[in-house]
Amino acid sequence: AGAVMTFSAQKCGICFQPPSIILIYRDNSQDKTRQRIIPVRNFSKFSDCSRAAEQLKNNPRHKAYLKGVSLRQLQKLYSLLRGHLEGQSLAESLEKLRQEETIDPEEDMNKLDDKELAKRKSIMDELFEKNRKKKDDPDFVYNIEVEFPLDEQLESCAWDMESDEEI
Repeated sequence: AGAVMTFSAQKCGICFQPPSIILIYRDNSQDKTRQRIIPVRNFSKFSDCSRAAEQLKNNPRHKAYLKGVSLRQLQKLYSLLRGHLEGQSLAESLEKLRQEETIDPEEDMNKLDDKELAKRKSIMDELFEKNRKKKDDPDFVYNIEVEFPLDEQLESCAWDMESDEEI
């Protein structure tokens, strides 16, 4: 069956103050759930999120832990951090991300055929709906108020709940 993964990522979040990526993972060899804090260094509002995500994922010190975290997700966390550095509120950054994931702003709507256009329109309607009923929305991806008795510093964290997929 090959080697068993020693660590399985459970969820991954970003902490703004101090900038760090927080990983909650299971240490399978000891059967314990642990938290790893990965400080984010040399990252500014001008940094490239995809590059930062790739560098982190390939970092020899963190590689084994981040195996179960997708590049896309790390990029998202970096985007949130970048938004924060640009002075956006978390809600604004989340909104921006959500729109980027659904609609390409550069796209010329006039060139789309009716079917595509209808699809875009339903995405926009859905975005509008989502914005309206944000907080109690079961699809709301980020649970921002995570209780962290371990460390008061971690209260400004945004969690990306997509990471509890099976690895």
